[in-house]
Amino acid sequence: MNINDFSGAKIAILARDHVLALLRDNKPGIPFPNMWDLPGGGRDGAEAPLDCALRELWEEAAIRISPEDVTWRRLYRNPQPGGLAHWFFVARPGWLTLPPPRLGDEGQAARWMPVEKFLSLENVVPHLVVRLADHHGDICAEA
Repeated sequence: MNINDFSGAKIAILARDHVLALLRDNKPGIPFPNMWDLPGGGRDGAEAPLDCALRELWEEAAIRISPEDVTWRRLYRNPQPGGLAHWFFVARPGWLTLPPPRLGDEGQAARWMPVEKFLSLENVVPHLVVRLADHHGDICAEA
């Protein structure tokens, strides 16, 4: 799998015991309508994976973080034949207080949510639960 051949990126921002969650629009024809999601989206031109994730974070929630805050990254294969891979990042900014997310021009809501609540929701994008679990498993294995 070539790390430069990817279609987009997602980023989980973990601060204290919370994750930044976005409620997707409830429109027919979009993937995962009315489900909780993480910031991220499609690649613009030839941008780098982390640049894609950080741009989407700004566009969707008006939050900026430093690339040095990213503590974990993984490239996931696309289950669709011929589909490009997708990057998943985890960042842990050292914030003492959570900055209020400001929703961009997509989605219904943006909020900080306890990680355990996000992972237990019925209306969460399913593969994001798996990816956060992968991150958690890797962190536990390192301890």
